[in-house]
Amino acid sequence: MTPRTRFPLLAAGFFGLTGVALGAMGAHALAATLAGRGMAHVWETAARYHLFHAVALLGVAVWLGNAAGAAASRMLWAVRCWSAGIMLFSGSLYWLASGGPRWLGPVTPFGGIALMAGWVFVIAAAFAKEE
Repeated sequence: MTPRTRFPLLAAGFFGLTGVALGAMGAHALAATLAGRGMAHVWETAARYHLFHAVALLGVAVWLGNAAGAAASRMLWAVRCWSAGIMLFSGSLYWLASGGPRWLGPVTPFGGIALMAGWVFVIAAAFAKEE
């Protein structure tokens, strides 16, 4: 394993593990509480985006094993954006759904922008010149 693939693989593992754990908590341990607050759909949205991007991180980690140059650099930026996006977008939604302070609400769109920026870097990687 190279240092370049280590962070994406660690991020994929961490976010995959926490995504499954938080999704299960929302579906089981917190189901009644979230439903009572009318926030079950918010938790489900957080878990969905969390897990989708964990899988994307895993795909990038595998892809980076054979990549080089500008495309690899851009994909590493996608990893950074997705990692920040999961924490900001999904993290703020989990917090809000569990009764956290409402001042975190404005953080959510920044997480969404980070997730979208990651996908922009994937598109940019597709246009990178081979070295």
